[in-house]
Amino acid sequence: MLNKFVVVDLETTGNNPKKGDKIIQFAAVVIEDGKITEKFSSLINPQRSIPAFIEELTGLEDEMVKDAPLFIEIAPRVKSLLEGAYFVAHNVLFDLSFLQEELIQAGFEGFYGSVLDTVEMARIIFPTADGYKLSDLAVREELKHDRPHQADSDAQVTAELFLILVNRLSQLPTMTLRQLSQLSGGLKSDLQLLIDEISLDIDHSSESWHESLEICNMLALKKLPIGSTTTNGLNEDHFHYPTREEDKIAMVTKGFSSYEKRIGQFQMMDGVYEAFNTGKHTLIEAGTGVGKSLAYLLPVAYFAKQNKLRVVVSTHTIQLQEQIIQNEVPLLAKILPFEVKTVLLKGRNHYISLEKFAVSLLEENDNYDTTLTKMQILVWLTETNTGDRDELNLSSGGNIFWNRIKNEQSIFAMSKVWQEKDFYLRAKNEAQNADIIITNHSLLLSNLSAEKSFLPDFDYAIIDEGHHFEKVASQYFGRSLDYFSTRLLLSQFGQYEQHLLYYELESIMETLRAKKEDSTVTEKVNQLAADLTYEMDEFFKLTALYAKANSAERRGLNRAKVRFSRDKGGKERNALVHSAERFAFLLKDLQNEITGRLDFVKKSNDSLSSRQKGKLEEIISFRNDIEELKNTVQDCFIKESNDVKWIEIDFRSQQNVTTFYAQPAFVAASLKERFFNLKKGIVLTSATLTVNGSFDYLLNEIGLDKDNTLAMSITSPFDYKNQVQLLIPVDLPEVNATSLDDYVISITEHIITIAEATNGRMLILFTAHDMLKKTYELIKESGFLNDFAMIAQGITSGSRTRLTRNFQRYEKAILLGTSSFWEGVDIPGEDLSCLVIVRLPFSPPDEPLTEAKCHVIKQKGGNAFMEYSLPEAILRFKQGFGRLIRTEKDRGILMVFDKRIITTKYGKDFLQSIPPVPMKKGNIDELVEIIYKWL
Repeated sequence: MLNKFVVVDLETTGNNPKKGDKIIQFAAVVIEDGKITEKFSSLINPQRSIPAFIEELTGLEDEMVKDAPLFIEIAPRVKSLLEGAYFVAHNVLFDLSFLQEELIQAGFEGFYGSVLDTVEMARIIFPTADGYKLSDLAVREELKHDRPHQADSDAQVTAELFLILVNRLSQLPTMTLRQLSQLSGGLKSDLQLLIDEISLDIDHSSESWHESLEICNMLALKKLPIGSTTTNGLNEDHFHYPTREEDKIAMVTKGFSSYEKRIGQFQMMDGVYEAFNTGKHTLIEAGTGVGKSLAYLLPVAYFAKQNKLRVVVSTHTIQLQEQIIQNEVPLLAKILPFEVKTVLLKGRNHYISLEKFAVSLLEENDNYDTTLTKMQILVWLTETNTGDRDELNLSSGGNIFWNRIKNEQSIFAMSKVWQEKDFYLRAKNEAQNADIIITNHSLLLSNLSAEKSFLPDFDYAIIDEGHHFEKVASQYFGRSLDYFSTRLLLSQFGQYEQHLLYYELESIMETLRAKKEDSTVTEKVNQLAADLTYEMDEFFKLTALYAKANSAERRGLNRAKVRFSRDKGGKERNALVHSAERFAFLLKDLQNEITGRLDFVKKSNDSLSSRQKGKLEEIISFRNDIEELKNTVQDCFIKESNDVKWIEIDFRSQQNVTTFYAQPAFVAASLKERFFNLKKGIVLTSATLTVNGSFDYLLNEIGLDKDNTLAMSITSPFDYKNQVQLLIPVDLPEVNATSLDDYVISITEHIITIAEATNGRMLILFTAHDMLKKTYELIKESGFLNDFAMIAQGITSGSRTRLTRNFQRYEKAILLGTSSFWEGVDIPGEDLSCLVIVRLPFSPPDEPLTEAKCHVIKQKGGNAFMEYSLPEAILRFKQGFGRLIRTEKDRGILMVFDKRIITTKYGKDFLQSIPPVPMKKGNIDELVEIIYKWL
C-alpha cells in the first residue's frame, strides 16, 4: 500500500494565487503506517500586507510574518516531504492549486502525485453529518481544535480526521468497498486508489461486519431488529394509571438521577388521561418547562394498553419528533411497568426504494453530485434503521437524485426479496401493531383522504405544537406551484436525443414492437416536450409580470406577496390565465402520450429486464407528477373556488423565486367536518394557545365548539419575576411614523450599545427580512461590532439549526432572525442573555391571507383587528418571549423596541399574555445601566 500521506494546510492572503495572493503559513503532518510520524510548520513572508479580514480570520498579522522565511527558502523542505506521498487536505483543490503556483514560481516542479480530499471523504463516509466544515467534523469526532484557521492546528485536526475516515472505510464490507471503488472514478480526488489498496489489505476470511450486516441482492444492509422501538416489559397484567401524586413521583423518579417534582406536569398527565377516557376534545396550554412530552406520553401509554388502541402523536417539526424518539421513548422504557411499541411514521417519499437504488447502480455516465450521493447512500445503508432521507445530508444535486429512488407505489417492480426489506412497508406494518405512532401534522391530515392515507385508522391523537395546526391544514387544503420545481420536473423528460426519460421509454418500446416506428412519432413528442418547456417559461414570466404590475410601490423592497384575483389585473391577468390554460392542455397531451405507451408496455411485462422495469417506475412517477401539476394549474386558474390566491416573488431573480399559492382563508368548517367530528378524543397542546387567558381565538380558527371542548392552562414552573427584566427604550421613533431606513438607523445605534453591554449573546427578532438585512448591513458597515460574530438568517448560509449552533459556539455572538426564529429555537443557559423584539409581530395588512380573513370578518360585521390581527400577533409575541428562558437557572433581558406596547390600548393585551415580569422604561443610557447591573 502506498503508505505515506502528507496532510497539508495553508493560510493565505486571499483565494487567487494567479492574482498575486500568497501563502502566509504552511503546515504539514506526515502519516506512515497509520501513525503520525512527523510535523512541520512555518510562517511565510508574503512580501505584501495581510488584508484585515484575513487578520481577523487567522489571527496572523504583518508584524508576525515580517521576519519569516520566504516560500522559496522552505520550498526544498516542502518538496521532500511530499516525495512519494498522497497529498491530503480539507478541500484539497484550494491548497494544491496554491502550492503548485508557489512551487513553480520558486523554480521547482509542481506536485503531480495522488490527492485525497477529506471533505469529499467525510461526505461519503459520514453521510449523516450535520456539516462538513473542519470545525463541524472536529466537534462530531471529539477532536481538540484549539486554533481554527491556523495552518498547524488545522493540519493536525485534518490528519486525525483522515485516520478516522480511513479506519471507517476499512470496516466496510468488501461488497460495499467494491461498489464504492467502481463509482469513485468520477470523484475529484484519487479515492479509488485508496479504496483498492484497503480492499487488498483486508483479510476477507475474518471480516467483522457479518453479525451486524446482511447482503441482499448485492446491497450490504444493516440487519434490523425484529419488531419496533419497544419499552422493556415486566408483565402486562396491571395497566392501572397512577392517579395519586405519590404514585406518579415513584414512577417518574425511576427515569432520572435527580428529579424535581413538577406539579404542572402531573396536572397535564391527568388532563390527557381524562380527555381520552371521557372522549372529549381538549386544549391544553402548558408553559415552558412543564415537561409537556412526558406529560402526554405517559397517560397515552396507559390508555393505549388498557383499551388495546393505537394513539397518534403528531408534531409540527422533525426536531420534536426526533427528541421524542431519542429522549422520551427511552425514558418511558425506564419508568413504565409494561411494554409499549412506539413507531415513527413519515410520508412514503421519505423512505428509500432499495430496488430503484440497486437499479441505479447499474447506470453509468453520472454527474459528480449523483456519483457522490450514490456513494453516500451505499455507506448509509450499512448503518440506517429507518431508510429515512431526513437522516442524510444531501447536496441539491443529491436531492434531485433522491427523487429517482424515493419509495412510491410500484407497478412493474418490487420483487418479493425487496418487499421483505422495504423500509416503508416495514414502518407501515410496525405502525399497524404499534401502541403509539409518532408523525407530523401533514401526514395526520393526509388521513382525511382515503387514497392518500398512510396512517392506520385511529380515534385518539395528541397534536403537539398545536398552534401550527390551522396553518398546516390551510396548506394541506391548498395548492402551490413554483418555477424551480416545475422546471426541474419537466427537464427529466427531455428530447429523444438527450437520452433522458423519453429516450428510455422509446428504447423499451423498440425492443417490444414488431416493426420500427416511423420517426414522425418521435418528432411529434419532441415538439410537445419543447412546447411544454416554452409554455412553462412563458407562464412564469407572465406570473412575474402580473406581480410587478399589481404590487404596491416597493420602496426598495425586493420580496413581495401579491394577491391574485380573477376580477382585477386587466391585460396581465388575461395573458396569465390564457397561458395557464395552454400549459394545462400541453401537460394533459404529454400525460396521454406517456399513458398510451405505458399501456402497451404493460402487456409485455414478463419480457422486461429489471433495469427496464426500474426505468418504467421512474416514467410512471414522472407521469403521476405531471398529472398532479396539471391538476394544480387547473385548480389555481381554471376552476372556480373561494381560495385566496397570491404570488410570492423576489424581484432580483424573478424566475427562480416565483411561487403561486392558493389556500382557503378559513379551514375551521373543513377541520370540524372532516377531522374533529370523526375522532373520539383529540388533545391539542402547545405553550401558546391562549390570548389574554382565553382559548376563543384558537377554537374559532380550528372549528371546535366551546361548549363541548375541555380546556386547561398550566403555568410554567419558572420564576419569571426574578429571571427576566422587560426594558422598553422611549427614545426610539414610532415604528409606523418613520421611514424604514430612518427606523433602521435608530435601532442599529441601540443594538450596538446593547451588544457592548451584554457582550453579545443576543437574539434579535424581526418581522420582515428586508429590515433584518438593512440592519445587518448597517451594523457591519459601522465597524463597531467587528469583534462580534454576526449571524443572520437568509444571509449567513445554513439551516436554522446550524445558525443556532454557530451562535452558541462563539463567545460574542449576535443572531438576527425572522419568522422561523420566533419559535422552536432552544438556547438555554448563558449563550442567550438578551432577546430583542424589533417590532410587534403583526402580519402586514396587505399580506394576502390576512387581507382575505379580515375582509370576511368585516363582511360578517365583526372587528377584524380584535378578532384576527391582534390575537395572531399576541400568539407570535408569546412564542418569541418563550425563547429567552429555557431552564430554571436562566436569566435574561427582554428588550421591546416597538413603543406601541406602552402607548396603545391594545399594548396591555401583549403584556397580559406573558407571565408577569418587572418592566422598566427609559432612554437607552438608563436601560444600559440596568443591563450592566442585572447581568
